[in-house]
Amino acid sequence: MPKVSSVVVPYAAYLRVYEPLGAFPEPERGHWARYARRPDRPSYQDELRCSLADLVATPPIAVPVHESGDAFVLEVDGVVCVCPWRTRLRGWQALDGLAAELPPPVLDAVLPPVVRRQAAQDYERWLARNPDARPWIRTATWQVPLNWFVLVADEERRYDKGTAEVPPVLRYRTPMVQARRRVARALRTLRDTVEEGPLVDGVVDVGRWLEEFHPRSLVELDYGGLVHVLPAGQLEDDHSAADVAAGIEALRQGDGAAAGEAYGRLVERWRAVRDRRSAN
Repeated sequence: MPKVSSVVVPYAAYLRVYEPLGAFPEPERGHWARYARRPDRPSYQDELRCSLADLVATPPIAVPVHESGDAFVLEVDGVVCVCPWRTRLRGWQALDGLAAELPPPVLDAVLPPVVRRQAAQDYERWLARNPDARPWIRTATWQVPLNWFVLVADEERRYDKGTAEVPPVLRYRTPMVQARRRVARALRTLRDTVEEGPLVDGVVDVGRWLEEFHPRSLVELDYGGLVHVLPAGQLEDDHSAADVAAGIEALRQGDGAAAGEAYGRLVERWRAVRDRRSAN
């Protein structure tokens, strides 16, 4: 992937699944094995910069013409694990929700209706040939969805302030089996204590997505570019996974007041983050 610029894109956070090489069929497995040995693998910022560059082309390119051959790579206990970018698939899926994110005049200016229609038709034809396709990465803008925090624990949190040469990092990593167990426990509690609604639906949705992957996969929640716009003190004090866990445990114990306090901390923290979207 060519480097478009050095501009930091600050608004996206990610939920990723890294699958062991053995989960991929050949010849894809061979491709990722060779790719994992490359010393010059691009970053998530490179992917975002290329996507933004496509949008300012004439006419704008809604999704890449070809699927990405890039991935994130980790080695876990001596096992190489891969998280394919699948940028084209994720671009198609993101278009579905774009109408709810932007006013019609803005959306038409960024992506004219004819461009969106063509992209939708391309996706429909592609999906007919690939009905089981799913992305290894979920993206959220100007927030980390609360249902993502259900998958991880505070002790899995890693925060590095970074340096002039190394960017800051705030992320969680957990084994797939642990993430699935937490989803199951949270759903039992939520269904017993709260009405069906967006909170329960979100946990169900992310749980179903996890079921698509190898049981020895690794799940990563990464604040991504959000670390570039949030003050260091705010990042250091951000223990959202602990607040989500505390809220669910309080519900399980029948302590509505404690659950409300945990939820209030989360709402206040993430409202302040989302407000930055309007300021930009």
